[in-house]
Amino acid sequence: MSDFDMIEKIGILRKKRNAIILAHNYQRPEIQDIADFTGDSLELSIKAKNVKEDVIVFCGVSFMAETAKILSPSKTVLLPVADAGCPMADMIDIKSLRELKAAHPAAMVMCYVNSTAEIKAECDICCTSANAAKIASKIPRESEIIFVPDANLGAWSEKQSGRKMILYPGFCPTHVRFIPEMIIKKRSEYPSAALIVHPESSPDVSALADAVLSTGGMLEFARLMPYKEIIVGTETGLLHRLEKENPDKKFIALCEEAVCPNMKKTTLAKLMLSLENMEEEISVPEDIRQKAEIPVLKMLSYS
Repeated sequence: MSDFDMIEKIGILRKKRNAIILAHNYQRPEIQDIADFTGDSLELSIKAKNVKEDVIVFCGVSFMAETAKILSPSKTVLLPVADAGCPMADMIDIKSLRELKAAHPAAMVMCYVNSTAEIKAECDICCTSANAAKIASKIPRESEIIFVPDANLGAWSEKQSGRKMILYPGFCPTHVRFIPEMIIKKRSEYPSAALIVHPESSPDVSALADAVLSTGGMLEFARLMPYKEIIVGTETGLLHRLEKENPDKKFIALCEEAVCPNMKKTTLAKLMLSLENMEEEISVPEDIRQKAEIPVLKMLSYS
């Protein structure tokens, strides 16, 4: 079946299932183009909560679909590829988190939204890459802060907020591909370009960037700032949207190999089959869902 035929069939199935298709900014270009909404994970989960459709097809990775289910328990949430996981989210388990909490019993646990429902349920407040520093600054000064699971985002938030954190040693395998030598090389090739990186990058990379931004922040930077050339240090999928929204500007990947294999597992064929067979349906046990919803809603009330 051709891409055109699959796109046509997806359109038919979308109406038949009363479904909304969400695509993360790192998805394949053709998936972004067919989606009703493209964005970062929490932004999409909030969109899904506020639309009339009762089936959410989340083109992303498993923790994103779980977050959508946490916020929209009465809706059916589908993940087109069952094994599209997140290595960083999988770096922390309940045992490790509970041991860390036991070692610091007075600490508040701040959890990156890029984590499983089970981990969220053990935490006090969630954050995104965009609001992590702001959330940290809201936590009472007398409280210790445990940050899980991404040590790089935690270190960046620590620097921006001035709050000392106990950092769990997780990381994003895609973003740690960036090294200072890449920045030196790209700056020599594009001397007039701005260079932006994601806060999941290592501290030595973030220190060399003109701006450290979430994917949403990168989109805003590209739209509002006068630079005609921008070097982008995040998963390469974002360049498709940057180029679509800013056709008069040039975007250069800091590293062409900065590709998340799990994000690229979703194809038109798998999206079509997901709608056709109503698979893979995501479920979160209600006791876990209720506990996980608390830190997410607390974050939203703070931000």
